[in-house]
Amino acid sequence: MTVSPATLSAAIERGLLTPDQAERLRALEAELAPASALPAAALPDDDERLRFISGFGDIFVTIGLALFLGALSYFADRQFETSGVWATMVAASWLLAEFFTRRQRMALPSIVLLLVFAVSVFMLCAAVADPLTDSATGMALMLPRLPMLPEIRDAMAVVIAGLGTLIAVALHYWRFRVPITPAAGAAALIAVVIGLVGALDPDLAETIISPLLLACGLAVFALAMRFDLSDPQRLTRRTDIAFWLHMLAAPLIVHPLIRGFLWADGTPDETGAAWPMLATFAVLGLVAVLVDRRALLVSGLAYAGIAFASLVRDSGVAGSSTPLTILVLGAFILLISALWHPLRRAVLALLPAGLARRLPNPNVLSTTPIASTT
Repeated sequence: MTVSPATLSAAIERGLLTPDQAERLRALEAELAPASALPAAALPDDDERLRFISGFGDIFVTIGLALFLGALSYFADRQFETSGVWATMVAASWLLAEFFTRRQRMALPSIVLLLVFAVSVFMLCAAVADPLTDSATGMALMLPRLPMLPEIRDAMAVVIAGLGTLIAVALHYWRFRVPITPAAGAAALIAVVIGLVGALDPDLAETIISPLLLACGLAVFALAMRFDLSDPQRLTRRTDIAFWLHMLAAPLIVHPLIRGFLWADGTPDETGAAWPMLATFAVLGLVAVLVDRRALLVSGLAYAGIAFASLVRDSGVAGSSTPLTILVLGAFILLISALWHPLRRAVLALLPAGLARRLPNPNVLSTTPIASTT
């Protein structure tokens, strides 16, 4: 009888095993058992498993939450000022989390409730702080004109809202332990950084916004890798935390990098930028393979499509550029999905063995040796 990854994960969370002990147990099991005797869960068939939906009940409850919270915001908007609406959403999302997250442990509803809570706290703090700040410091930061969204006129309001959200999501994580919460906290901290730069020098903020976002993205990526490297076998909650941090870091890294090619000197230059954009996308793809996270590839797909479409138009097939681009992108996604593990094996085999074993999910290297021992 083998010990399932779920059992090992529970043992680690309850303090019965350390992550290192669990990893050595799995290595011992792989060494002693023939490949045919290994359970499917022990093989790297899906190395980015995410506790996202535990059953159809998660989808059913999420639909109910969307209907309930949407209607609640409508009636709150008729009764209260903007700050009262967001305060109502903060209270409602927390109380609902007490049941669906803390008691029921439902994955998708917990993610939705955390997102509603974090956004509501940010908008509540902004609605309260913005009238108190004079826009003399004033990077004018206008959010889209949507119902119940306040107009944030001053950068210091962004700083206050970000700090308030950071404290609130920290309390939320202490209470509910939802893996996406650290990513929400990182997003709030980024808002604080951008707000501070805008408050100190609005002109400088407009000039360095892309490098600033890139620096923030790299910092979040480094934090994600710290969680990934602390759990290379992806047995514990830390791998879920790393996933959401990668999802936040990816657009922050990809957008500033490739946007510089696409809008050089403030004018669109798709033709001249196509090959550099594709080269950047290829480098990001290599990093994604190394760290076994597909978020970087997903964030760069739109830019890769723009670059490829410009090349198609240059070749004289202007009328079919859009469908041909979609066809090629779809084929690329299917191909990279089918060849992900062989590609990872080939790339990791080029690295020093010690470094390859330290990267996330090194099990892909052990599938061939295990099979050869039978």
